[in-house]
Amino acid sequence: MAVVPGGPRSGPPAGAQFFCTAGRGLEPFLMREVRERLAATQVEYISGKVFFTACSDLNMLKQLKSAERLFLLIKKQLPFPVSSVSKGKIFNELQRLINDDPESWLNAISIWKNLLELDAKKEKLSHKNANPLKRKVGEDDTAAKKLKTEQIQEIQETKECQLEKQIEEKLLEQGNFITEEGKFQELQNDVTEAADTRNQTDLTFRVSCRCSGAIAKTLTAQEVGRVIGIALMKQFGWKANLRNPDLEIFIHLSDIYSVLGIPVFRVPLACRAYIKTAGMRSTIAWAMASLAEIKDVYYVGADVSDSQLSGAYDNLRAAGLKDKVELLRVSVIELPLPSESVDIIISDIPFGKKFKLGKDIKRTLQEMERVLRVGGTIVLLLSEDHHRHLKGGEASSGPLNSQGGHTQEPGGEECLTPAGKAAVSEPVSSLFVAGNQECLDRMPLLGSLVPVDCYRVSLGKTDALISKYKKSYSPGR
Repeated sequence: MAVVPGGPRSGPPAGAQFFCTAGRGLEPFLMREVRERLAATQVEYISGKVFFTACSDLNMLKQLKSAERLFLLIKKQLPFPVSSVSKGKIFNELQRLINDDPESWLNAISIWKNLLELDAKKEKLSHKNANPLKRKVGEDDTAAKKLKTEQIQEIQETKECQLEKQIEEKLLEQGNFITEEGKFQELQNDVTEAADTRNQTDLTFRVSCRCSGAIAKTLTAQEVGRVIGIALMKQFGWKANLRNPDLEIFIHLSDIYSVLGIPVFRVPLACRAYIKTAGMRSTIAWAMASLAEIKDVYYVGADVSDSQLSGAYDNLRAAGLKDKVELLRVSVIELPLPSESVDIIISDIPFGKKFKLGKDIKRTLQEMERVLRVGGTIVLLLSEDHHRHLKGGEASSGPLNSQGGHTQEPGGEECLTPAGKAAVSEPVSSLFVAGNQECLDRMPLLGSLVPVDCYRVSLGKTDALISKYKKSYSPGR
C-alpha cells in the first residue's frame, strides 16, 4: 500500500478507534487481548467484530494474535431498513454515509497517514542505526527479492475479492450504472461530476464490500461499492485504483450494523509469516495456548504422522524456534513420558476427513491423564462426535447458546445489540457466562480431569469446542 504524504507529526494518534474481525467464538479472547496487550479502552463487540480505542503504533498492533484483520474505524451505525423503503432511498442513505459527515472521513485519513508515517520513520531510524560494516554482499538484492515476494503474497491475499473489485472499478471509471425505471438518473450525473473533481488529489482508493442478511437480498456488494465509490470521488476527488491503491475502504452492511473502516494492513493478521505448512487456524491455536496459561517451559510436540511432523519442523525453523521445541514421532496412546511429568497439554483432537479419531478418544485422554501432573491443565479442541463418544451416549448435536460458550469477560466491555430503533449496550458477562455454563454442563467428567472452561468456536464449515480441564487428583492413590 503506497504511503500518502502528509504533514509532520510526532507520535501515534491519541485514542484512535479501531476494530478487528474475529472468528465466531473468539470475541472474548480478542477483547481480553486488546485490553492486556494494547491497554485498550472502550472495548465492545458485535458478532465477529471487536471495537476498541488505543494509542498504539503499527508494531504494537501487529502483535495481535486472536484477530483476523485490523481496521481503522471510520463509523459504525444501526443497519439500514430495507423492508419498507425503496432501493433508491437506500442508495441515498449510502451516499449520506460520506456526504453528511465528511469530517469523520478526513479525521480517519489523517490518523491513517499518521500511523504510516510514524512506522516509516521508525523503520528509517532502525536502518540508520544498523552497522553498515555488518551488511553482507548482495543483502540489498535479497531484501528486494523478499519485498517482491511479500508484495506478491499480499496480492494473493486479496484474490477472493478481486472479481468484485474489478467490477466496481470498471463501473466507477466507465460510468456504466444500472438504473431502475429511471429513478437513479442522479447517480449517472454523479459520474461526470466525480470525474471532473477526482483530479483534486492524488489519493487512490478501492472499495471492498460485504452484504449479509436482509440487505443482501436487496442490494449486491457491487451496487453498494459503486454508490460508495461515486460518493467518495465526488466528495474528495479520489481516484479508483485496483492493483496498488493508497487506500482501501471496507464496508459491511448487515441486519445488525453498518460498519466502515480502513484496513490497517493489507495482509491479514491471522496470516503468520512463519507458518510455511498450514495446519490449525492460527487464531484458534493462539486462543488454546492463551487459555492454557503457559509459562516458561520445555516444549515437546508429538505426532504419529511423518508429514505432520515435517510440516511442524518447517514452521519451527521459519519461526526460529527449531531448538526450542522437541518433536517426537510417537502414538498419543503410548507416550514415552513418565507418569505425572507434564504440566500442560494442548491437543487438536483429529476429527476431519484426512485425520479422524473416533472411539479411540477415550484411550487418548487416559494417556494424557496419566502423564499430566496433579493441578496440570489440558486444553482440547473437540467436535460434537468427541463429546458423544466421551459421554458414551448420544449427546445433543443442537447448537449452544447463540453467543457460543464463553467465559465471563471482566471489566467494562459492552455488547452492541440493536433493540428497536436504538442500539442497546449490555455487559458482556451476562451473555458470555450463560453460554459458558451451558457448554460446561455438557462437558463430560474424564476420570480425574475436571472441566473448567468451554468455548464454542467456528472452524468455517463446522464448529468445535475448546475445552479446558484440570487434573484434580492422582488416580490409584
